[in-house]
Amino acid sequence: MKVVIQRTSEAAVTVESKVVASIGKGLLVLVGIEDSDGQEDIDWLVSKIIKMRIFEDENQIMNCSVQEVNGDILVVSQFTLHAATKKGNRPSYIKASKPEIAIPLYKNFVRKIEEELSKPIQMGVFGADMKVSLINDGPVTIIIDSKNKE
Repeated sequence: MKVVIQRTSEAAVTVESKVVASIGKGLLVLVGIEDSDGQEDIDWLVSKIIKMRIFEDENQIMNCSVQEVNGDILVVSQFTLHAATKKGNRPSYIKASKPEIAIPLYKNFVRKIEEELSKPIQMGVFGADMKVSLINDGPVTIIIDSKNKE
């Protein structure tokens, strides 16, 4: 699994001109799933995401997690995170999982975050043409790949 985490002061997802999800202070998490992903990837990433100290404390130092600041999370599926760009100019998405594999993993990912934070998580609409808007606070943007645990 690959995720792009963006610290936000607000974020929203619109589908067919209707806002389907929105948050204030928190994290927008774009998630890309490949066939080799499983529960171990989900558990590791969720732990990283909710414990990552990227929110400022009273001294303006990034020392607090989304959990500690009671922030919200908006999760959006994004198969293009698995784009292969080595050859030519047209990205290949061969590594991205098909919906029959990706949807259950995506739902499990969201469910795990909800369990860990003990609150509902906002979600985009899997497979829809989504318009994602955000105010990236900082800006703070972090990319994590569960297959590359550096």
